[in-house]
Amino acid sequence: MYDGIRAFQIHFDFIAHQLQIETSDGITRIIALTSCSVADFYQMVMSTLEDIGIRVRIWTMPQEIEDPIPFDQDKKHATYDPNYAQRFWRILLQANRVMTIFRSRFLGKSSPVHFFWGSFDLAVTRFSGARAPEHPGGVPNMADWVTREAYSHEVSSCGFWTGGGSITDPVFYAYAYPIPTGFQDYPIQPEAAFYSAQMQEFILPYEAVRQADNPDATLLTFFQSAYEAAANLGHWAQTELEYLT
Repeated sequence: MYDGIRAFQIHFDFIAHQLQIETSDGITRIIALTSCSVADFYQMVMSTLEDIGIRVRIWTMPQEIEDPIPFDQDKKHATYDPNYAQRFWRILLQANRVMTIFRSRFLGKSSPVHFFWGSFDLAVTRFSGARAPEHPGGVPNMADWVTREAYSHEVSSCGFWTGGGSITDPVFYAYAYPIPTGFQDYPIQPEAAFYSAQMQEFILPYEAVRQADNPDATLLTFFQSAYEAAANLGHWAQTELEYLT
């Protein structure tokens, strides 16, 4: 990121359990990742940035969750477990690797593999190139113009999510927007995958992938099968978008 002509980056180190702030003019600051309230952590980060001459403003309201508490006021959430934080990071690391392979098999426009801080999921999206009907919006604490821009064109998206609400376990997911006719009845693979009518997505439990004889192949099969459901039923121009093998 840039602050005037200076560049800086902030990254999490889940081995040493530190938040590291580095600038292009050689300044480094480290904040230990330990149990403290969200409000205290927010204050530490912002004051550290200000101390090294970087003044930033961010919207402090969490997105995509019900009953959010602004970061600078959140004294409720105050636990950091190094073991679980590192385990989560390692899951993301391997999911990113497989999703990058999946992304490389598509010639059309696609997003990078990226992490959504709002819903806390890792995702990659393929685009057909065709316009989509206006998205209805309605995502908790997110402006409707954001989702309408994100879904302005037809997509087939997949990713990893720790779960939330009625989804109590971590899952891999895949969905299409708009949802083509017959999507929920498409013969999805592998066998452990299913369509969630509530989520309007295909779901593959993380545990099914973890215990598979070949986790990479199992996950790639799921992503490819869900993409084919979107592309075949949505009449995507597949010969122009896919590698010929």
